[in-house]
Amino acid sequence: MRYMNDYDIARAQRTFAGHPVLGPAIETLGNLVVWTNCNSDGWAYWPKPCRAAAKLMELITRDGTWEFSQGDREDATEAEYKAALRPVKSFRTRHGADFEIVEFAYGVDTTKDGWFTEYKRRAGL
Repeated sequence: MRYMNDYDIARAQRTFAGHPVLGPAIETLGNLVVWTNCNSDGWAYWPKPCRAAAKLMELITRDGTWEFSQGDREDATEAEYKAALRPVKSFRTRHGADFEIVEFAYGVDTTKDGWFTEYKRRAGL
């Protein structure tokens, strides 16, 4: 199982903040980490939230190679994000957690040129 520490999450937030799929995915993961740190010994020590977020981390990092750490990420889809949220939502319900789950940016053109234009707009480029 892939694991993202605080540094990995912060780096991903800086890199993909404006991405229509990865932006909400990373923000949701960050919210889960903050909630976990405030309600347990911490993200690194409580395996249940990390297991719940495994598909989310896989969506964000893929295989961890340079290819997926920056640039165009057309491989991240709305359907995959929704599937990755299922165990996170289940965890949130079972544990009475109140962290925010950020939904997909609806209304964004997810074609290659469309989402990249939206990405640049949100990132202020």
